[in-house]
Amino acid sequence: MVTFAKTFFMEVLENDKLELVQDFIPKAMDYARYRKLVSELAKLGKTTGPNQSEAMINYTKLSDRRMVRWEKTFNISEEIQEKLTHLDRELTFLVLTESWCGDAAASLPILQKIAESTPKIDLKVVLRDESLELMDAFLTHGARSIPKVIVLDNSQQEIVGEWGPRPSLATKMVEDYKAEHGKLTDEFKQELQLWYNKDKGQNILQDILKLLALE
Repeated sequence: MVTFAKTFFMEVLENDKLELVQDFIPKAMDYARYRKLVSELAKLGKTTGPNQSEAMINYTKLSDRRMVRWEKTFNISEEIQEKLTHLDRELTFLVLTESWCGDAAASLPILQKIAESTPKIDLKVVLRDESLELMDAFLTHGARSIPKVIVLDNSQQEIVGEWGPRPSLATKMVEDYKAEHGKLTDEFKQELQLWYNKDKGQNILQDILKLLALE
């Protein structure tokens, strides 16, 4: 009886999550619209979210430059494109993010390149601070960490996976550093960005392929 009650409760929670995702997808931006928003905010000296401090504005400007670089330098190989042709279902990647997020700046261009490589994936973007009900249904260790990718099977109308806020190797780096130092320092955050540049998006790509059962 206890097991049944627990199972029923979990199903209710999953149904609530699914309804939230279904509600937010029609309101979401495509990648091109999101990139235009970030670029315009950077030029105007603004940022997404309620915190319009100089620091957050500078993070948005930095994110815009980083995304431009990733868009120019990251490419999907023919081998990976071939793997993506074997995707047997149509999916929506719904991404929670903000313009100032450094991890998102490294991840979103990679996710878009993956989506561009197959008609089976549609990438949509919503801003976290305008979507807190959705964000709070997909917390990471109790935190509103971004980017957060929610993967929806369009035909089955089922949430089939989540990813974020960082690729698996970067997540391990962060966890190890926190365990030793208690919190992330500005110096570590700079080191993390250097790691993203050195990795060239490959860990993100492999994580997503694994999530899609293509690796």
